[in-house]
Amino acid sequence: MTEPGEADDAGSVGWLPRGAEELFGPGAVASEAYGVLTVDVPPAAWTTALQTARDELGCTFFDWLSAVDEPDEGFRVAAHVVAVGTPPRRLLLRTTVPHGAPALATATGVYAGAAWHERETHEMFGVDFAGHPHLVPLLLPEEFEGHPLRKDFVLAARVAKAWPGAKEPGEPHDGGPKRRQMRPPGVPDPNDWGPQKGQLPPAPARTPRRAGGRAGGRAEGAPRRGRSASEGSASRRTAGGGAAAGGTPRPRPRTPDAPWERPRPGDEPPAPPAAAPGEDTPPAEPSAGDPAGEGGDAS
Repeated sequence: MTEPGEADDAGSVGWLPRGAEELFGPGAVASEAYGVLTVDVPPAAWTTALQTARDELGCTFFDWLSAVDEPDEGFRVAAHVVAVGTPPRRLLLRTTVPHGAPALATATGVYAGAAWHERETHEMFGVDFAGHPHLVPLLLPEEFEGHPLRKDFVLAARVAKAWPGAKEPGEPHDGGPKRRQMRPPGVPDPNDWGPQKGQLPPAPARTPRRAGGRAGGRAEGAPRRGRSASEGSASRRTAGGGAAAGGTPRPRPRTPDAPWERPRPGDEPPAPPAAAPGEDTPPAEPSAGDPAGEGGDAS
C-alpha cells in the first residue's frame, strides 16, 4: 500500500489514478500532505490542468482561488477544488507567475465561480487574468492605488503615524518623554518615505544596560537565593508574635475609611442630656483605665 505523499510503481501520488505528468502534462509535480493532494503545473498548462481535474478526476466543486507573494519566486496562484463523495477528495492546483509580468489565463471558462476570486486576487496582488469577463475591483475603491497584499506594499498609514504610538496611554501629547518607537517589518523609516521625509531628527542611540543591573541589586547571571522550608516555617511562626514566641497575636489594622467601618444611621451613641439653666454639668463617667475618675484614687 502506498503511504501518503509517496508515489507508487506507476508514478501516481495519493488518489491520482496515474502519474502527474501523464495526467496534467510535462512539468507537473504532485505531492500530498495533511490529506490534501497538491499538483504544481506550469502557467501555460493552467486551464488545461483545471479541465483535467474537473472532467477526469471528478472535481466538480470549486472552493476558492487566491495567491501568495513569494519574494524570490513570484506570485503563486492556487485553486482548491473537491471531488464530492464519501470521503471527499481534495485537490490543490498551483502555478507560479513572475513578479515582472504577473499574467495568467482565467479559470472562469472551467469554473464559473472563480470570477469573484480572480477579481479579488487581481486587486490584492496585481495578477492579470486574461480573458476575464469583468475584471474590476471587488473590495477596494476604484481610486485605490497599489496592491495591499504584496510584500513590497508600503503601509502608508504606519508612516504617517508612528507605530504602535509615540506616547504611552495617558501621557500628554504636548510634552514629556517619548517611548521607544518600534517599526514593524515592511514599514520604511518615516524620515526616508512619507510626508515627513527628511524632516525628522535621527533616532537616539539606545543606552546599553549595565552588567550589574540596578544599584544594590543582584548581579546579572547570579543565582537567586531561595529560603529553605525551615526558614519559611520559622518566619511564619514568629511573624506578629505568634504562639511559638509566647506573644499575643496582633490584631489586623482597621481602616476607618473602609465602607464596613463607617457608622450607619442609628448606630451613633445617644448624646448626654443638656443641663438645664442654673444646673451644674454632670460629671463625666470614669474611663476603663482610670476607675476612680480623673485624678482619683482607686483604693
